[in-house]
Amino acid sequence: MKRIGVFTSGGDAPGMNACVRAVVRAAVYHGLEVYGIMRGYSGMIKGEFVRMDSASVANTVQRGGTILKSARSQKFMTKEGRQQAFDQLSHAGIEGLVAIGGNGTFTGATIFEQEFGIPTVGAPGTIDNDLYGTDYTIGYDTAVNTALEAIDKIRDTADSHDRCFFVEVMGRDSGYIAIPCAIGGGAEIVMVPETAMSVEAVIETLQSSYSRHKTSFIVIVAEGEEEGNVHQVARRVKEALPQLDTRVTIVGHIQRGGSPTAADRLLASQLGIAAVEGLMNGMKNVMAGIVDRKLMYTPFDDTIHKRKVINQSFMRMVEILSV
Repeated sequence: MKRIGVFTSGGDAPGMNACVRAVVRAAVYHGLEVYGIMRGYSGMIKGEFVRMDSASVANTVQRGGTILKSARSQKFMTKEGRQQAFDQLSHAGIEGLVAIGGNGTFTGATIFEQEFGIPTVGAPGTIDNDLYGTDYTIGYDTAVNTALEAIDKIRDTADSHDRCFFVEVMGRDSGYIAIPCAIGGGAEIVMVPETAMSVEAVIETLQSSYSRHKTSFIVIVAEGEEEGNVHQVARRVKEALPQLDTRVTIVGHIQRGGSPTAADRLLASQLGIAAVEGLMNGMKNVMAGIVDRKLMYTPFDDTIHKRKVINQSFMRMVEILSV
């Protein structure tokens, strides 16, 4: 293999640029040519390729977002679109790919390799930390710290005004952001997709705390919570406990931006190098990840279909620490 491509796909995550930087510099170190593919699969179809070298990624390790941009591509989901992408890669002489993204990215890469034989090694880039095959994903640590900073500030005003704040954090299918934010932010309750906590249970807990003369509360709600969105949960609690002065805050997309933490920069650098070396060693349709502090390559099929389980001891920690 002499020439590879690297792209970012799906939602952006802090540390993606650090991973791109590691891919480019690892390729240069090993004597490979490397091309950045702009805007993910959409740019692959259009042939938006940029030759990269060490200077191309200078001063990027600390930047949030992705210098390669990201876009969703409906066209790549069709055989015609994938044929166009293959034709563009073939014309450019690109023999292998490093994909930085999540489940959707890896699903597309799997189908693409099966149809056209272009090998891909992935690096897990998503703030949700919901990918099987790695303890942590690129961007997760930064997102948690960003959300936690917001929750700390909300706690100040909740305490000052004796209010109950319902704070929504990201996590459409996972509570990996919500749970550490609840523990680190001193929340009384956390609602996540993985556990069946009803609004009635939330009401009971808040009522019990209120009867013990507790006057301010933080309830963390993951955006994918089964009981509904944060506004619906807050409304039902207010109806049951009208004595509570309730407010809703949605932390939102600030969780995706910002300069990555040291942990995310280190993880992204490690996995970017591992992805390049995996391609060089003939790997395909695998994701590089860290499990129990060891580098592992997990088949895309497992990453896509196996569920990463929440540590239930963390849920117990929230309950104990909220007393």
